[in-house]
Amino acid sequence: MQSLLRWGIENSTPQTQTQTQTQTQTHPQPQPLDPSIIDIILGKSDAERMKDALAIAVSADKADVDERVNALDDLEMLIEQIDNANNLEKLNMWEPLHSLLTSTPTTPTPTPDSERIRTHAIWVIGTAVQNNPAAQDAYLTLNPIPLLTSFLAPPPKSTKSSTSKETRSKAIYALSGLLKHNAPALKQLDVQSVNEDGTEDGWDRLRQALQDPEITIRRKTVFLLNNLLTPNEAFTSSLSSPSQNLHTPDALSHPQDPIHPNSHSAYLSQPNRASTSGPTLEAMQTHGIVRVLVDSLTGADEGQVGGEGGEDVDLDLDFEEKGVT
Repeated sequence: MQSLLRWGIENSTPQTQTQTQTQTQTHPQPQPLDPSIIDIILGKSDAERMKDALAIAVSADKADVDERVNALDDLEMLIEQIDNANNLEKLNMWEPLHSLLTSTPTTPTPTPDSERIRTHAIWVIGTAVQNNPAAQDAYLTLNPIPLLTSFLAPPPKSTKSSTSKETRSKAIYALSGLLKHNAPALKQLDVQSVNEDGTEDGWDRLRQALQDPEITIRRKTVFLLNNLLTPNEAFTSSLSSPSQNLHTPDALSHPQDPIHPNSHSAYLSQPNRASTSGPTLEAMQTHGIVRVLVDSLTGADEGQVGGEGGEDVDLDLDFEEKGVT
């Protein structure tokens, strides 16, 4: 029996090795797929698409204006998702995106093409920071508010040109996203700048926006101020502590609970972050914004009701509602 077993082992092993070699030759090991083929099959990731879009947007010498604008449109659509908006910081995209606001001339006469690029870049920024404290803080490191408020200057009565209506509108949109529930950001409105009319800061420019000849700009400005004046203590308290009930442990029993990183963790690490009403009211009184707003509502500021181009006076009802509120 033992000799028979030994004979079987000795005679089966070479056959197995031969079969293995034959199978290896017949079925070679598969080669790894080329990443470009995977991209064709599955499509590029959102991060890759974001990088490609921004690369086109900043390539003034390689892409025409329409291509750059379309790329910014694609980027804006991608960063509507909050995870993609937060990836702007991880992918080091904030600085090149912000550079589109400064790389095109604003004086003496910005070209329509440069205004289109700037307007769409501001639009992307405004979408990225909407209700996103993490993106707000990432962008605020570039100190952008003085630049954004500089775009609010309406066309003066002289022959000099200024920013377009679309750019001013998108600047208000971006400022609303940056300043809402963000008391620390209000400090950047205090930054002084010098122009041909003297020294002014962000609050002065918001006051000018309330006197803009375009009613849409005035509406958006008063809506922004209304948001900043709305008390938000209930908002922060709802984030910082759970409601007490029979199944909820005493919040004081865990005073040092860790704060895990996420898009809205800033509200926990900065409990007073959303309290913008006090500083806003004080600044409005100091910079004469309350007076300008009252004059606009009562019609004392002639030429503002109805706006330019024969707009219907009834369209100011929305402005009056927000202003009174």
